[in-house]
Amino acid sequence: MSAKTKKRTTLVRYWTTRYLITLVTGLMVLSIFSAWWMEHTALQYRLSLLKYLADETSDRVIKENGKMVVGPVLSGIVEEREKILHLNKPPIIYITDTQGEIIYTMPQLYIAKGDDHLPKIIINSKEPIQKVKIRNENQVYVVKSAIDRNGKKYGWVVIAQEESTLKELNQDHGLLAVMMGGLLILGWGVIYVLSRRISKPIQKVANAAVQIRQGNYDIQLKEEEPKEEEIHELIESFKEMTNRLKQNDKLRAELFAGVTHDLKTPVTSISGLIQAVKDEVVTGEESKEFLTISLKETQRLQTMIEDLLDYNAMAAGSFKIRFEKENLNKFLQEIAYQWKMTQDDQDFELSVNLPEEIVTAMVDRLRLQEIIINLLNNARQALMQDGKIEISLYSVSKDRVCIDIRDNGRGIPDEEQDFVFEPFYRGEKKKLRVRGLGLGLPFSKMLAKAQKGDLSLKGSSSEGTIFTISLLKSK
Repeated sequence: MSAKTKKRTTLVRYWTTRYLITLVTGLMVLSIFSAWWMEHTALQYRLSLLKYLADETSDRVIKENGKMVVGPVLSGIVEEREKILHLNKPPIIYITDTQGEIIYTMPQLYIAKGDDHLPKIIINSKEPIQKVKIRNENQVYVVKSAIDRNGKKYGWVVIAQEESTLKELNQDHGLLAVMMGGLLILGWGVIYVLSRRISKPIQKVANAAVQIRQGNYDIQLKEEEPKEEEIHELIESFKEMTNRLKQNDKLRAELFAGVTHDLKTPVTSISGLIQAVKDEVVTGEESKEFLTISLKETQRLQTMIEDLLDYNAMAAGSFKIRFEKENLNKFLQEIAYQWKMTQDDQDFELSVNLPEEIVTAMVDRLRLQEIIINLLNNARQALMQDGKIEISLYSVSKDRVCIDIRDNGRGIPDEEQDFVFEPFYRGEKKKLRVRGLGLGLPFSKMLAKAQKGDLSLKGSSSEGTIFTISLLKSK
């Protein structure tokens, strides 16, 4: 049964859609808040104008003799002031005596018997602006101003207007809708352009990756220098990866040929030497020498096969590591002494630098010995005249300790340093001097990592090479 293919979408569509949903949601929230704020501001502004209108009306309705007079002049002034409010429905102005009895209304209203007094809650309140209910269920804002002359109160000017009317924004809602619509279109356009700008180089990298997957490594990413750091890093990393893959593909063919040759050479030598003894081409002491050479070639072939088996076992995760607490000071001294005693040519200097305090680590003794001996053998092969090899032990932190293997040999060329830990890789010059499969350093690095450490090339030049083993200290 084939698994269902998950439907995918383009980067531009994916992010543009989500940005648009986010933008619409944000604008809706902003619109609701803006509408509420505009209504609140309009309400406060109009209540202030109504208070001003009530104060002005109370000043004009009273004469010097204390009589209240409402004439056409006052009505005209009130009508002019009402225009400032921009209301679809004019407010009702009540002029009452001190007890709240209605004397006059603008506009003139029919006052039924029993309804000729304003509610006491309005007249008795000390607040100039109130929110009450009058005669119906609608919320009404009431603004009042006292009519007084020379300290004597003659009545009240009360202005009433429904809350919904005071909050009306007329064309303001339309303006808000146009503004939010414009922002929506502009925001979507900007998001779309930016998404395309970001996705364009990523799409080119994706297309190039498809070609590489098909085996075509000859890829040229012609792209203007991106301003975004992350996209620049992506493109540069992809270019570097492509170059590494191209070089690794080339190296794979070369290394396969080299490994085949290295395995075939001792077999050919052994076959020829034994055939010569069998056919009695050589006899006596010479035949014994031929058999001795064949034995050495057999041992070398066996070593290479064991290296292959060990590397494959390590790569497959079927390699066991036995941790134990080890005194590295004593351990390094023993290894250095034993290794030098096995060297046929001891015309070089070997020194061990140890700290005063005892340093211990949790390691597999045999595997760590294998790493160090491999590094010492490589250092020995790189030595020239007046050769020196130095082993240094030092702590780098509370939980880490390092072992440096330093030599003053010919060094590793710059162009080869990035590949020293690649399986089967061997430098051009080393191929001619030393036979092998090129698994020593890769296998040593895997052994170091299996012991919760690492093996790295600290530096190499014409003055020598330093490899560093990092290990976990014991508690």
